[in-house]
Amino acid sequence: MASVAAVAVADARQASGFELRYLDVDEAGGVERQGGLGVCWSTRFEDVSPVRRFPSYQGQRSCSGYYFAASVGRHVGFESWLERDQLMMLDFSPRVEAFAAQPFWLLWSSGGRIRRHAPDFFARLTDGRGVVVDVCADDRIAPEDAEAFEATAAACGSVGWAYRRVGALDPVLAANVRWLAGYRHPRCLREEHRVRLVEVFTEPMPLLAGAEAVGDRIAVLPSLFHLLWTGTSTRT
Repeated sequence: MASVAAVAVADARQASGFELRYLDVDEAGGVERQGGLGVCWSTRFEDVSPVRRFPSYQGQRSCSGYYFAASVGRHVGFESWLERDQLMMLDFSPRVEAFAAQPFWLLWSSGGRIRRHAPDFFARLTDGRGVVVDVCADDRIAPEDAEAFEATAAACGSVGWAYRRVGALDPVLAANVRWLAGYRHPRCLREEHRVRLVEVFTEPMPLLAGAEAVGDRIAVLPSLFHLLWTGTSTRT
């Protein structure tokens, strides 16, 4: 007997096998809309409101909250530390133009019932492609989650979106990017420091030596870390 996942994937070979329910943003606020994936796929899901809330309460097993994404200039919700770290990486990536959390409900029929799944993020790359992201640790994927991820991957493929299921970041990468993220806000950058730092780091040199070549390191380092976050200090 075919598994639920196999049935879902078979149904997903055509975009018409799926529907999307999402909150469109207009002058009146969020308006719920629903339609076939083949019709709705061109919506700018990187700009929509989340279809689920991010509650915080005493005794909560996971940590939810809002991350300020400097690349899009707004707060984006997350439901776990893993999601927060993946948000941070989306914000850090030069290939990502914009993104939103819980962008839509994906609905499909499988095993005689309607299934639904809200992916964690939708990202728009600088080349215009869409990417749907689900965040779940490798050792925490329940069978029902695996089925939803497989169906979502098939749905994304039917309209040319990429799909990623990601988990925990490499600890060293996470620690380094998390440090730079502390300087992601534009207020950390002073223009006079930016100009001099770009000049100083035209050639490779130790970080602290370069900062001291510009001025007092305590004053200069926030600008330097901000430039490292944006990648500006590597450009001439």
